[in-house]
Amino acid sequence: MKALAAACALLLLGGCSADRIERGMFHSRKGYEVKLPAGAWLVAPGGKADLELRREGAAPGGMLADATCEGRPPRRPLGVLARHLLFGLADRSEAESHETVVQGRPAVRSLVRGRLDGALVAVEAVVVKDERCVYDFLYVAPAAHFEAGRGDFRSFVESFAVRREP
Repeated sequence: MKALAAACALLLLGGCSADRIERGMFHSRKGYEVKLPAGAWLVAPGGKADLELRREGAAPGGMLADATCEGRPPRRPLGVLARHLLFGLADRSEAESHETVVQGRPAVRSLVRGRLDGALVAVEAVVVKDERCVYDFLYVAPAAHFEAGRGDFRSFVESFAVRREP
């Protein structure tokens, strides 16, 4: 009986520290959360980011949220961090890039066009930094379908919140 109680306690504790989705919100074990976009966006399992979403059909695209929290304050400038998100994009042309604020934290938002695996795509990247983590948000879609998902991406980023206790 004690062994069963101990096993249940471990499962509960482990569940608290795992990424999870509850009532349309993604809760990261790294201490942040974002609201999942409505519509045809589906969670893509097995990705390298904390959360990856895909939309197929008439307006395909993908977006992700990921955080890097290494225990010491992030020092690299936001512009440098944003450029790291664009590795692998060929023939890049930056349409816009500006510093902004997301939920009271410094951020940079970039819009870039280029080629990914030979296809013309548009990418919107938002990098947010606080004293503990760097939070990356990325939206990629074929250039012809980019605007169809851009509002969903903006809402996704605007829903970002950091919990007090990670």
